Amino acid sequence: MKRKTKRPTKRRPIPKTVERKLNKKKVAITIAIFVLLIIFIVKITTKEDSVETSTRDNNTETNETAGVNNEPPQEEQPIEKKEITDWNLRLANFENVLPEDFTVEVANIDETRQFDARAIQYLNQMINDMKKDGVKDVWVQSAYRSVERQKELYDNSVNKYLKQGKTQEEAERLTDEYINRPGSSDHNLGLAVDFNFVNNEFEETKAFKWLKEHGEDYGFILRYPSDKEEITKIAYESWHWRYVGADHAKKMNELNMCLEEYIEYLQNEGTE
Repeated sequence: MKRKTKRPTKRRPIPKTVERKLNKKKVAITIAIFVLLIIFIVKITTKEDSVETSTRDNNTETNETAGVNNEPPQEEQPIEKKEITDWNLRLANFENVLPEDFTVEVANIDETRQFDARAIQYLNQMINDMKKDGVKDVWVQSAYRSVERQKELYDNSVNKYLKQGKTQEEAERLTDEYINRPGSSDHNLGLAVDFNFVNNEFEETKAFKWLKEHGEDYGFILRYPSDKEEITKIAYESWHWRYVGADHAKKMNELNMCLEEYIEYLQNEGTE
């Protein structure tokens, strides 16, 4: 008995009406996707523009706040320093030259040496008390000098270096290390005193040690300390002492200030 062979089933062709409907549906879906994509892009672009505008507005507001109506900020006015008028604190140095009409009343220490009449009592008392404490080998070598005398000493020093073969510039620079120019010295004020032989061997004497310990009680300071040369522009002078008054002398030593620093300290006091 023969087995019947199963014939393959033929697929029916899709009717054209159905095929047209399917194509229309595909087209509609494609259009819908395209429209949604455009809407998404538009929303993103709008959001970025909004953020940029907001940022720009914020920056503008910040700038207007920092400077009113975008005007540049006002420059800070310099702080006005106090004027120091105390006669005993008057500064005479390379930046502060005394006027030509400057005068000071002086009194005699001895037959040849003079000191400011308002402060000579403190100098005399200091020397007397020093000797009472056993410091006998001390004397005043130099005190008040007129501006004319200061010029003579300055010129003599310059000429000495010129004779040694130094240039004018070198001679003046070397002289400036120890001798103030005319009108810029404590000696011209009548408030400075040089002790003994006017050299730094004075540092090894009992008188120097006594002055370091007690000088401030009488209003005297070491005018040119070794650690302040960059400020004073004068080399260390252990023999040169200056009257400023007891209160100021003690404060200066407490603050470890030279006179230039102390004047600036007083000028700025209360302004910071």
